[in-house]
Amino acid sequence: MKALEIQHLKKIYNDKTEALSDVSFIVEQGEFFSLLGLNGAGKTTLIGIINNLVSKTSGQIKVMGVDMDSDMAKVKSMIGLVPQEFNFNIFLTVKEVLLNYAGYYSIDRQSALTRLDVVLEQVKLSHKADTPIRFLSGGMKRRVMIARALMHSPKLLFLDEPTAGVDVDLRREIWDLLESLNREGMSIVLTSHYMEEVEHLCQRVAILHQGRIVRVGSVAAIQEMLSVTQYALTLNKPFEQTLDLKGVEVELIDGKVLHVLVERSLHHVLMYLIEHGYEVDHVDMKTNRLESYFLADVQESA
Repeated sequence: MKALEIQHLKKIYNDKTEALSDVSFIVEQGEFFSLLGLNGAGKTTLIGIINNLVSKTSGQIKVMGVDMDSDMAKVKSMIGLVPQEFNFNIFLTVKEVLLNYAGYYSIDRQSALTRLDVVLEQVKLSHKADTPIRFLSGGMKRRVMIARALMHSPKLLFLDEPTAGVDVDLRREIWDLLESLNREGMSIVLTSHYMEEVEHLCQRVAILHQGRIVRVGSVAAIQEMLSVTQYALTLNKPFEQTLDLKGVEVELIDGKVLHVLVERSLHHVLMYLIEHGYEVDHVDMKTNRLESYFLADVQESA
């Protein structure tokens, strides 16, 4: 049985915009899978259709072998969704937000309280159960979003751009949590436009471009076809040594800012800096490898 099967999915909006065109792919049980694509590629529309937030024009969707058109209630019970934007009442406590959400799935209060303890332990927020959401840090709010999606024990978890616009520390915190959930057997589908995030977390990738799947393959296979990426790293103190890593080019812009050109993941560069006593206060992606790939493709076709 597959965690997710998408066949010939199409979405055309009323203004004739074709957001998705004949999209097909499979996610295996226990797999950490990514939908990778630039902004506007159709990722959020696709996630919206699977989660019954957007109506499809045509096509078939199965979750754990259950056809969405035949048993929508069953499919919804097996899916957890973490949207990109915070969408809870910030004046409620963490406990209230999670218990209210459990009620949407007709979970009785005693079972919900038992599940609450398990989920809060998973996301490391047990000590914040009675804290109003408005008093939490950005990282803790992200973890509440994930905890809420786990309250009904879904078999398949969707995350829509979970680290868009977040800092390095928060990104690493979210990655650690997602990796832990996947190790426990959770099937996860992540949407992103950062190849670096996909490299760190996922086993397989589907690249979505202008509403079409243009590549599906392992992370290693996708890596081979993408070019290098340049980042600007702002450090907590002046950089005063040589960064000697294979496949990495470094240019010191001023005392605290490095321009780093990497062939693949930035992760080993960040770890190198941390091990040598530096903290990275900010990361700015100067070129997106995925964007570079499609720009090059357009130029070759012109």
